[in-house]
Amino acid sequence: MLTTDDHRRDSAGLLYVYPVVSRRAGGVSIGINLNPNNACNWACLYCQVENLTRGGPPPIDLDRLEGELESFLRDVLTGDFMQREVPVGARRLMDVAFSGNGEPTSAAEFAEAVDRVGKVLERFGQIGKLVVRLITNGSLMHRPEVQQGVLQLAKLGGEVWFKVDRALPEEISEINGVPGVPSKVAKNLALCASLAPTWIQTCWFALDGAAPSLASQMAYCNLVRPLAGKLAGVHLYGLARPSLQAAAARLSALPVDDLTVFANLIKKETGIQVLISP
Repeated sequence: MLTTDDHRRDSAGLLYVYPVVSRRAGGVSIGINLNPNNACNWACLYCQVENLTRGGPPPIDLDRLEGELESFLRDVLTGDFMQREVPVGARRLMDVAFSGNGEPTSAAEFAEAVDRVGKVLERFGQIGKLVVRLITNGSLMHRPEVQQGVLQLAKLGGEVWFKVDRALPEEISEINGVPGVPSKVAKNLALCASLAPTWIQTCWFALDGAAPSLASQMAYCNLVRPLAGKLAGVHLYGLARPSLQAAAARLSALPVDDLTVFANLIKKETGIQVLISP
């Protein structure tokens, strides 16, 4: 049986398609993994990808991706997949999510992959019923081909979950493993929100035993405040599965009360709604 703690990409024996039970989606999510080589342009301390490396994906076999999704979706919709693999309380198909083992938009074929997913959903009568999501660090949003894919996602009734874990330069650098440039994050986030419905996703945890400071929290609010009214909201979530990176021992989950306090601060300072997944 799948659980919220098990997000293995090979659980269905496929290269590009994998099922998970998602806390934030609220049921079964069909993942699309465009980074089967475990390569990403970021290196987040909390990443659950084993043998994570820097870089981008190999060329994507779009015909194989489409075939895998069609076969798997058929099993979910008309077969006994839910009864075989999913706990009773989670037997709801919620979305198709571009996520996987690296940054999905780093694939040169990203926009065409979105188009192929749309064609499969159309064949099954799922356009407008099954949400298509992009889970992204947003760092490549300036690329025209990425913008094309996000626009196509919006046409399918989809949405983007855009990673913003911290807003102080030194914290972005340490937690996400990239140069911390808050102005670039804000620019890409605003661009994304102009192309498709966009949620911020934020992983909130203690590092070396210390919770994020008030200065860290206020920097976050200052970064997102200009987008009040343009964002769908914030997904604030804690550590549910252990990191598989070298820094794993430095990370620890925060009490739910800490997440609630920060969520209330975001709402007070920006007016943006916040959903909490401890």
